[in-house]
Amino acid sequence: MTTYFTTIPSAAGLNRLPTNPCKLLDFNLLVLNAGASYQAATGDREVLAVILGGKGDFNVGGQEFKNIGGRPNVFSGKPYCVYIPCGAEYSMTALGRLEIALCSAPSDLKIAPYVIGPEKCTSGVWGAANFSRNFQQILTVAGQPDLPARRLVVGETYVPSGNWATYPPHKHEIDDLPREAFQEEMYFFKVNPPDGFGMVRYYNREVDHGYIIKENTVLMAPNGYHTNNAAPGYTCYFLWFMAGEQRVQAAADDPALSWVGRTVPMLKALGH
Repeated sequence: MTTYFTTIPSAAGLNRLPTNPCKLLDFNLLVLNAGASYQAATGDREVLAVILGGKGDFNVGGQEFKNIGGRPNVFSGKPYCVYIPCGAEYSMTALGRLEIALCSAPSDLKIAPYVIGPEKCTSGVWGAANFSRNFQQILTVAGQPDLPARRLVVGETYVPSGNWATYPPHKHEIDDLPREAFQEEMYFFKVNPPDGFGMVRYYNREVDHGYIIKENTVLMAPNGYHTNNAAPGYTCYFLWFMAGEQRVQAAADDPALSWVGRTVPMLKALGH
C-alpha cells in the first residue's frame, strides 16, 4: 500500500524521507550543530534551502553567501532561503544550531544561485472565518519574476488555533489549464507549542485517509485532494512545495465542497 504521510527524523546531519510516492519532488531535513558543515551536489535537480531556524554560511559553486538566516524558528518571522541550481556543488556551515528544509525537483535550468530574503516574501491571508490562514509566498510565479526556477513553487502557511487550511480541499493532478495544472505537492509540518497536533484529510481515487499532524510530519501528495487543520490551542505551520511539468499554480476544488470557497467575499464583508 502506498504511504502518503510520514515523519522525517530530526537528528544531527541529513535526514531523509523514509518513503516517497512522488516522482518529481523530494525533501530532506538538514540539522547542523554550531560549527558543523554539510557538502553536496545538486546533479540534475534544483534545490531551495529554506532556513527554518538559525544562521549559516553558504558556498554555491564558489559563490559565497555569508551569515544567511535570522529567525530562531518558523513561528518567529519570515524566512531566508538560498536557491541552488542544478549542476552545482554547495556547502553549508552552521553559525549556531541551524535547521534547513531542502526541497528539490528535477531541473535543467542552469542559472546563478541567489538568496531570497524576508523582504521578498509576500504575505497575506487566504480564506475567511474558521478556514482563514496566513501565508508567505517564498518562490512562486505570481509577482516574483526576479526569482527564476525550473519547477519548484514554495511557500509557508500558518493555521491559527482551531482553523482549517487548504479549504475547500483541492487537487492539482492533471494539466487542464487554466483551471488546473499537474503539481505534486508536499507539506512539512511543525506545531506551536510542539506537543500539540492537527489533522490532515487526504483522498484520491483509491484512498480516503485521516492523519495526525505532529512535529516534523510530512504529507506527500502526488495527486488527490488535501486539507488540514490545527487543534484548538495550537498553531500549525506547514512548508508547502510543488513541482510539475509547468511552473504555474492552478488547483481544482472538490466540487462537493467548493461552495464554501464562494462564501469568502461575503464572510470578509461581514468582518469574518
